[in-house]
Amino acid sequence: QAHLVESGGGLVQAGGSLRLTCADSGRGSSQYAMGWFRQAPGKAREFVAHIRRSAANTYYSDSVTGRFTISRHNDQNTVYLQMNSLKPEDTAVYICAARYRGGSGRYWEEVEYDYWGQGTQVTVSS
Repeated sequence: QAHLVESGGGLVQAGGSLRLTCADSGRGSSQYAMGWFRQAPGKAREFVAHIRRSAANTYYSDSVTGRFTISRHNDQNTVYLQMNSLKPEDTAVYICAARYRGGSGRYWEEVEYDYWGQGTQVTVSS
């Protein structure tokens, strides 16, 4: 099983950058497909980015494409979200999620994931 812990959130001005980290303290031999979601106050949880187990492919929501980059460490126990050109509307709690084995391929849906972290706050000032 996975135990996911996010870090790297904070306050940044519009146009700035942050790099989020999601570390898995579970079994090192496990391999997960990983995703990032975010949730702003009063809004539903929103898909942000996804990376395959092989890291050969990445996927992004339209709102972050070209600005955010998801990647993972060679041991595949850590995933990153590099966020550039941040906008005030990016302000949210960012949550990482993991899928262990299988999957329907609908990476943008919350139900696709087996494990969730607690989230890290990202605040972008105007």
